[in-house]
Amino acid sequence: MPVPWFLLSLALGRSPMVLSLEKLMGPQDTARCSPGLSCHLWDGDVLCLPGSIVSAPGPVLVPTRLQTELVLRCYQETDCDLCVRVAIHLAVHGHWEEPKDEDKFGRAADPELEEPRNAFLQAQVVLSFQAYPTARCVLLEVQVPAALVQPGQSVGSVVFDCFEAALGAEVRIWSYTQPRYQKELNFTQQLPDCKGLEVRDSVQSCWALPWLNVSADGDDVYLVLDVSEEQRFGLSLYWNQIQGPTKPWWHRNLTGPQTITLNHTDLFPCLCIQVWPLEPDSVRTSVCPFREDPRAHRNLWRAARLQLLPPRGWRLDAPCSLLAEATLCWQAPGGGPCQSLVPPLYQANVTVNKTLELPLLNAHPNLCVQVSSWEKLQLQECLWADSLRALKDDLLLVETRGLQDNRSLCALEPSGCTPLLSKASTRAARLGEQLLQDLQSGQCLQLWEDELRALWACPMDKKDHVKAAATARAALLLYSAEDSGFERLVGALASALCQLPLQVTVDLWSRRELSAQGPLAWFHAQRRQTLQEGGVVVLLFSPGAVALCHEWLQDSASASASAPHGPHDAFAASLSCVLPDFLQGRAPGRYVGAYFDGLLPSGAVPALFRSVPVFSLPSQLPDFLGTLQGPGAPGPGRLGERAKQVSRALQPTLDQLLQALGDPGGPGGGTRDGT
Repeated sequence: MPVPWFLLSLALGRSPMVLSLEKLMGPQDTARCSPGLSCHLWDGDVLCLPGSIVSAPGPVLVPTRLQTELVLRCYQETDCDLCVRVAIHLAVHGHWEEPKDEDKFGRAADPELEEPRNAFLQAQVVLSFQAYPTARCVLLEVQVPAALVQPGQSVGSVVFDCFEAALGAEVRIWSYTQPRYQKELNFTQQLPDCKGLEVRDSVQSCWALPWLNVSADGDDVYLVLDVSEEQRFGLSLYWNQIQGPTKPWWHRNLTGPQTITLNHTDLFPCLCIQVWPLEPDSVRTSVCPFREDPRAHRNLWRAARLQLLPPRGWRLDAPCSLLAEATLCWQAPGGGPCQSLVPPLYQANVTVNKTLELPLLNAHPNLCVQVSSWEKLQLQECLWADSLRALKDDLLLVETRGLQDNRSLCALEPSGCTPLLSKASTRAARLGEQLLQDLQSGQCLQLWEDELRALWACPMDKKDHVKAAATARAALLLYSAEDSGFERLVGALASALCQLPLQVTVDLWSRRELSAQGPLAWFHAQRRQTLQEGGVVVLLFSPGAVALCHEWLQDSASASASAPHGPHDAFAASLSCVLPDFLQGRAPGRYVGAYFDGLLPSGAVPALFRSVPVFSLPSQLPDFLGTLQGPGAPGPGRLGERAKQVSRALQPTLDQLLQALGDPGGPGGGTRDGT
């Protein structure tokens, strides 16, 4: 039996009381002011154009607070509509400029120059009102005697009657002046419906309005409409987005009592329900019941996608607006937390579904964007994932600029920012002189600067890296491109392997060549080069990869009937020549297999591929790394340290993927609009 969970018809302010409302007779809008003010309401609506903020030329009136009250606008005693009365509290912003000494003499000689102090201070105040699907803007002129003006003091209020709105609607109100001297005020309010107000005798649409309750039973949520069998009504589910237009999701015209079932994975904080009788000019009751539901918020973050867009763009896509902060951070190779950086990303109230620009002079693969909510990290994406490059072994220098061209430099390390030329026993301190020379000789890349600070990325031990790269063994990683989570995991592994050193090739870093050549041609070229150089091909098994292998091995009709693979899926293209190597006994010494702990059972790898070593990661990392590096592998102690380094880089991404796959509330691979 479903348990009552939420009643859509909430009284204003979540009060269980039924409210009795004042009645205003007649259709006209009006305005009135508190004593000392005079005001005038312009005829008709105006365009809603806030404009840019400008400097105040002197003392000006600005809105400081909004208050609302619900009233009824009635055309007859039993023919009323719900209406929102808005009170705007005003205060003085800025101050009079003190006259210079020579001006004081002129003012004494000519009393007319005192006119500004004896005149009126005037403001044009705009009220903007939105309640789906309508929007209005009205203009009020307000005056106050300049003699009564005290900077920073309240001067009174102006009251506007009124904005008509549907019962149960969510309304948003903004107020600002023209010209605008400060950020506009805003106010959001959920209006009660027919059940929350004493209006059933006054609002005709309430006489036959469908009653709607929400209840929950396990994983299902029920929308229960209690109406007579012959009554026809409309029901719409939509995403009510503050940033951007409302997005409809589901709409039906129905008859009689109905129960609509939603899965709990369909819930989002901005999912709203609108219901109305299918009659001319009927009132639409709207409500958004899932704003505070924890499951809806979990679904929202699972559906959110953070993208970094070359060369310096970033974008957060989500079905609803998010209360989140974004920061820029530096991800050093070898794992460890991403360290926050100075450049601002306009942290508060991240705008969703809009491309934003990173405040950088130059991009770098170690730079990442983090998105957090309530001090909890929700999303992180790094430039290396989309830049065709792995993490670099560069050191980040933070430059602080003082007066008279004085500057100080420190290097960002896990322990903090280490001053160069210090006596600390850290990598940066030991190489302080070399880092200064690199900076002065132009070998460091400037990432960002303002008047007081700058960030530089400096290469570490260049000669050692070149020497290591020349002797490093080549490794070609092949995997089935199942979803973005698994791709991030492969990318984390590939980036960590580059630090061993190994010459790693993976299609994630070769998308341009892959698109130009095609997956099959690209794989053939990479495989030939890798094996000619004495390298190894690494097969990363996942459920999707195992399914593809079975299709090829069975050579059944299901293989040809399977869904087409993506244009960048090198694994599917590679099977045509990988399988012959295994079937003809050419695989040992050329191939290595691996799968990730928790993603695939050990026995799931097809027996054919057991002719080469197959390792579970990260539990068998030391043996895996030893096999990859071949005869030149270091001793067990050094190998163990490298395994820990790779594990630290791999484990957070693996944990995140396992959590997403193991939670029954996880999204089905995208938002509800099909994107």
